[in-house]
Amino acid sequence: MSSIQHTKKIALIDCNSFYVSCERLFNPKIRRKPVVVLSNNDGCIISRSNEAKALGIKMGEPYFKAKDIILKNKVEVFSSNYSLYGDLSRRVMRTLKRFNTEIEVYSIDEAFIDLSNFPDQDIEKVGKEIRETVLKWTGIPTSIGIAKTKTLSKIANHIAKKKISGVTSLIGIENIDPILEKIDINDVWGVGKQLTKFYQKNGIYNAKQLKNKSNSWIKKSSNVLSSRTAMELRGIPCISLETTTTKRKSCVVSRSFGKRVEKFQELKEAVASYCLNASEKIRSESLVTKAITVFVRTSPFQRNFGYYSNAKTLDFPIATNNSIEIVKAAVSILESIFKNGYQYQKAGVMLTGLRNDDGRKNLFSSERDEKIGNLMRSIDSTNHRYGRSTLSVASAGVQKKWNMKREYSSKIDTADFYCLLLQRIELWGLIFSKQLRNTMSG
Repeated sequence: MSSIQHTKKIALIDCNSFYVSCERLFNPKIRRKPVVVLSNNDGCIISRSNEAKALGIKMGEPYFKAKDIILKNKVEVFSSNYSLYGDLSRRVMRTLKRFNTEIEVYSIDEAFIDLSNFPDQDIEKVGKEIRETVLKWTGIPTSIGIAKTKTLSKIANHIAKKKISGVTSLIGIENIDPILEKIDINDVWGVGKQLTKFYQKNGIYNAKQLKNKSNSWIKKSSNVLSSRTAMELRGIPCISLETTTTKRKSCVVSRSFGKRVEKFQELKEAVASYCLNASEKIRSESLVTKAITVFVRTSPFQRNFGYYSNAKTLDFPIATNNSIEIVKAAVSILESIFKNGYQYQKAGVMLTGLRNDDGRKNLFSSERDEKIGNLMRSIDSTNHRYGRSTLSVASAGVQKKWNMKREYSSKIDTADFYCLLLQRIELWGLIFSKQLRNTMSG
């Protein structure tokens, strides 16, 4: 009789300080330096290296508050580069699918994967192989937690982050209580601030105490979700992997401006750019839109300049993903809601009524529509190959003075061949100089 066991095994793969890791991947000089990445318009700190954490820089802290520590300790600062992070995230997820296609992309830097097909006794070895493969193929370091349930795999991942190996498995551990006792209740997946206060009020301060609380008390005192969490802490799977991606119902692209915008032309350029972004997104998912909404607003915190907010929706006669049609509709809406004399802080577009683009011709289809479809595909292909916004429309502008404040942008674009070539040459130079020093010292 075979001794090989195949119990339920869920792994949580979490990219370490993901945004920082992405910036370090293309800039080897900052590998061991303290690094932070800022949010939109360089507002708050949203990613920190371990070196930055050690300096006491807090997550979510406004940049201006941390500026003294940052300058004093020569911390490297980067504006967020979401196109770079999104691209590298997709590469990480594709790499994970090498081990199993049953994967749930939980966030831009986290994924759950079913490893039940691997033998129990080999599971930590498999976790290390996954970690090494992701690092080798993408350059992104990860932490991996493996357990019988998603909630326990989150806890295992929490432990893995503090280990040199970066991998922790709770499979095969009969008495898990000593481990759960060290996990604060607010660190349990699915337990928010309000629930934490409630649990603490009732004498539940750690994961072990929640696990051993009776189901009847949990259901009576809170809700079904809390009961599921407790069951998962006992090793009973209650939260399944969401491996199927549902088609989006809408697509929103909006930004706060780097400076206040007063002129219609600048607002028009911003809205046109957002339309191009949204159009490209729905085309990449083979979708078309039935309606577009454009919205604008001034800052609610600067009432002395006057507050104004407005939005308007326009239906398309025929569902489309044609950038030119979408931009044209958006500009006509903007003309009707724009008011002079205001300092606009934010604008955006929302495409709604999305459905599959089945490619079928309708009564009103023409040869021109086919040519426009080919044009859109050519634009997408060119921009993907030579860099975003290589091909654009005139109404989107060139200088884009309204753009988000990104004073510390690394300007890395994985779709730009020349950008990647320069980064690779710099990396080769560092490796060569290191090898040369080692040779001379030897």
